[in-house]
Amino acid sequence: MTTETKPDRRDRKAVQRGADSSVYGLGFIGALIYYISTAASLGAGLLGVLKAIVWPAMLVYEVLQYLHM
Repeated sequence: MTTETKPDRRDRKAVQRGADSSVYGLGFIGALIYYISTAASLGAGLLGVLKAIVWPAMLVYEVLQYLHM
């Protein structure tokens, strides 16, 4: 008696990454290099790492502020 097992849905991995994640990754690396290279102290460097993580939010805020929205 042979029984066929169906592949479980958890066994399949769907990896779908678009260009947006690569743009964010490059922006993160660029921002990280910029903020760390301009840091004058360890605290400023750590703050730079945090800023590098959230740079898209800061960019959108500045653009909306510039456009007076």
